[in-house]
Amino acid sequence: MKPSVLIVDDMDINLEILNEILKNDYDVTAAAGGLEAVDMLFNAEINPKIILLDIRMPDMDGYEVLHILQSHEQLKKIPVIFITAENAESVGLAAGAVDYISKPFQDEIIKLRVANQIKLKNYTDNLEELLIHKTQEISETQGRVLEAMADIIEYRNMESGAHVKRTGALTLHLINYLISNSDYARELIDNEPPLIVKSVAMHDIGKIGIPDNILLKPGKLTPEEFEIIKTHTTIGKDIVESILVSDDSLYLKHCRDICHHHHERFDGKGYPSGLAGVSIPLSARIVSVVDVYDALVSKRVYKPAFTEDESIKIISEGRGTQFDPVLADAVVDISEGFKKIWLAYQ
Repeated sequence: MKPSVLIVDDMDINLEILNEILKNDYDVTAAAGGLEAVDMLFNAEINPKIILLDIRMPDMDGYEVLHILQSHEQLKKIPVIFITAENAESVGLAAGAVDYISKPFQDEIIKLRVANQIKLKNYTDNLEELLIHKTQEISETQGRVLEAMADIIEYRNMESGAHVKRTGALTLHLINYLISNSDYARELIDNEPPLIVKSVAMHDIGKIGIPDNILLKPGKLTPEEFEIIKTHTTIGKDIVESILVSDDSLYLKHCRDICHHHHERFDGKGYPSGLAGVSIPLSARIVSVVDVYDALVSKRVYKPAFTEDESIKIISEGRGTQFDPVLADAVVDISEGFKKIWLAYQ
């Protein structure tokens, strides 16, 4: 398949000459002006490897076209060679063109310059694709490391990983309900629910830094011991940031927000930052109510299990104080689904 070239010029004779020079080696498309070229590109009628762009055109000059292309995330990657009879090479290159072809046209010069720029474009595209692939591999490896650490924490808690699985499944169920039944739908969709669910496993990863005599204490914690327990939120955030240091993705943001803020309270009386209301990241507010639900209905070293009705009542009573009222109401509404999920992950 031939590489595609877009030629933009308001003079038919110039379009014909350039097409004749390039047609044997390239799939050539012509635009009879700047406006037509921009329309073709923005409507995805063509995805050229390179653009040969005249500077002086009556409807929209080459500088304007180039400025518009450079404002678009994908189109700005297409190399542009200016074609003109003017002696304005430095101005054109400063504007962002990769090369400059003078009129009248010289066949071999045009062929060589187009070929060189396409070769460079192909190299750049291949390198970018390789970097994206490698970054994805690194990100996946980092994610698996974090997930393995989360499993270690659960085994240490004598939960055998069931808590991690349940909280993930409960979070997914709650998010699906919220997308159909709340004003949080758009925010959740923008934050990519699968990434939120994937990040839930990290919420207690900071407990790896808490001593066993405190983490596994069967009785009530002393105030001093509780202060130590509270540090797991900051420890978790630091662990996530250190392992995902090369990843500035939404996944990192969710992991960090959930680790750090899932013990904040809607009334601002939580920890570690004392955030209140919607200043608490939505992902952390969701995990907060899910984590408490699972803790209530589960037997722990420090308490017996509450019944389903008792647990839902506690969630409801925490509406607007401990929990986001929208989320607390949602948990009440889908409590039967929560119960089924909890029973499925024993």
